[in-house]
Amino acid sequence: MSLVSRTRLAALVAAVCVGAAGVTAWAYDDGASDTGRQDGSGPEVADQASVTEGSTLQIVAHPDDDLFFMNPDVSRSIAAGIKVTTVYLTSGESDGRNEAHGGALQDPVGPADHASYSEARQNGVRGAYAQMATGDRTSPWERKSIRTAGGGSAEVDVLIARPEVNLVWMELREARSISGDNPQSLRGLWDGKITALDAQLSSGSPVKQTFSYTKDQAIAAIAGVLSTYKPTTIRTQDPTPGRIEATGVFLDHQDHMYGARFVQAASERYAQSADRPHFSIQNYISYPNTGLPPTLDARAAEEKLGYLKTYAWTDREDWCRSPAGCGDRKTATRPTGAGWNQTIRYSRGDATSWMAEGAPGRVWAFAVLDGRMAYWTRGGEKAPWQGPQFLPGPGTGPGTALDTGATAVRLPGGRLAVFATRTTLGAKHQDYSRDLVYAVQSEANGAFGPWKSLGSPDTVDRSGTSAISGPAVAVDQSGRMTAYVRDSRRTLRAAAQSAPDGAFGEWKALGGAGLQGDPVAETDRSGRRHVYAATHGSVLAWVQPAPGAPLGGPFPTYLPPTTGVLSAVPEGDGVRLFFRRPGKGTVATTLATAGGQPAPRFSPVTETGGPGGYGAVGVVGDMLVGRASTGAVGLVGMAGTGGPQDWQESRMLFTGAPAGVADGPRTDVAAALGLDADLHVITPTPPPGSKPPAGPPAPWHRAVKP
Repeated sequence: MSLVSRTRLAALVAAVCVGAAGVTAWAYDDGASDTGRQDGSGPEVADQASVTEGSTLQIVAHPDDDLFFMNPDVSRSIAAGIKVTTVYLTSGESDGRNEAHGGALQDPVGPADHASYSEARQNGVRGAYAQMATGDRTSPWERKSIRTAGGGSAEVDVLIARPEVNLVWMELREARSISGDNPQSLRGLWDGKITALDAQLSSGSPVKQTFSYTKDQAIAAIAGVLSTYKPTTIRTQDPTPGRIEATGVFLDHQDHMYGARFVQAASERYAQSADRPHFSIQNYISYPNTGLPPTLDARAAEEKLGYLKTYAWTDREDWCRSPAGCGDRKTATRPTGAGWNQTIRYSRGDATSWMAEGAPGRVWAFAVLDGRMAYWTRGGEKAPWQGPQFLPGPGTGPGTALDTGATAVRLPGGRLAVFATRTTLGAKHQDYSRDLVYAVQSEANGAFGPWKSLGSPDTVDRSGTSAISGPAVAVDQSGRMTAYVRDSRRTLRAAAQSAPDGAFGEWKALGGAGLQGDPVAETDRSGRRHVYAATHGSVLAWVQPAPGAPLGGPFPTYLPPTTGVLSAVPEGDGVRLFFRRPGKGTVATTLATAGGQPAPRFSPVTETGGPGGYGAVGVVGDMLVGRASTGAVGLVGMAGTGGPQDWQESRMLFTGAPAGVADGPRTDVAAALGLDADLHVITPTPPPGSKPPAGPPAPWHRAVKP
């Protein structure tokens, strides 16, 4: 770490330790101090500290998908006290037998009873949510039947002790097969193999009248739920998990995949309504977590397992007083799933490249809201933030939406380009596809031009998979851009401009295998380009041995396993990588250098400081911004000036990944998109040599004051 870096970090430490409350006062400042107007002319009310606000709505295919694949995000949202609603598209009736197999948990084999097994799973879910919300799995619910916008019925459960916690049961028939081509399924309905999908009612449900949905009615029913609850964060599964190349079998349960596509279509319809707040979407990886390194620390994994054991009814106590049973006995023999209690992963929006400095001093932040690209901007250190404003629509009219995640890069002269992936739903199921799109400013601080498409490296079976990653983008000294993505085969692909402001060429194969997450790309001080991508057990590298030379690789790095998300920043004649340690969530780093060697060289891996967390980390000068072990956004100073430090946590949960800009001390800013679909920011460090503020530094706060 440079002397300047150490000076800046020391200034931060001194600032946050002002007063007896120290870091706690800085992290949890109530905004009561008087810090002066932004123009320095007089006092004004300080920025109000960010807390978790908004509302979340999870939509999953089966009872337990949320507990396995979205926790601890769900439990922490409940703990924050916001409105939390989970929607189950199918009844999860499987083969209709609620029985455990193996060892001491062996249950007698009984006759198939789909309605009863569905009820048992509902009972287990209600118990788990009651436990998350009140600590008591027996806490009662009010249950009622409602009519849906699709012409059918759904059960709505309201937790009496915590009425902001709701469960909605759509009670459709599940596929009853992970990958089998069963027409009576969400997949069959989406692909047009059936005209309508029947309900599978649960015994004990207040929904008594059976019904069926056409494809449009199912979309309308889900969109109606969104309109009723008006979430600011929608959580759903991955609509494009990919296939196993050798067999063509989906990497995920077909209900997960096609259920998420119905959510996409319903969200696109909901976005057209006027009476709603802005919303963001977070996608979660499900079965493909199997075999990947764990992302949660031991404490978080054990807490998650406790809720799963309640759902699985492992103790067999008759706490629910239901003849159907109080949980899912199929899960009882292995409530951890395939290691899923130790893991949570996002399939989109886990990159930290969505902020950039354009013209000197002007900072931009981008995020996808309502299926469109939103942006916020600030014209200088003392200028107010403005936004959200929106770039022109995603490109081809109704039936298209931008996916979660954005990548912003600076071009020579201060113009910006922003990249994203786009989903086209299409009139027919064969029309479903994804491509990469980008928009460029006409001049520094100017308007953005129309969206242009780079197409997709996936040209076969696009409607079936389209499992491309978000893009990493590099810019050479002339302003020519190159985009890098992971394709559906888990290899690296690249598309480059022929000239600055020119069209992009064809996608070229760069090799690699088993890539996870999004690639990262940076250019070192000498002009050499570095591209890195995580694999199951390490990281692969592609590096220019000299500026302008062909990109070499893939090279093995022999780095230790990561949780699959990488961050990178230039540092001298190299690029510094950051990643989380599996099973602990601590952040580690190494410096990669190149020059005269075919493969890059790496410094010893060191810990940056602070306890664990999960998800990607952004880099802001000498600070890391990321999700702490509690799920809240926080900052931590890198070790090197007194040893590891604790995360300086906010009281705000967020979606996606955090980001930051640190091109100069007066533009340093970290940001995160809150569950309220609003941008929240903090200035991590005071400028070197400046007088520390009279009170605690400003906390995390809304970029644009309400």
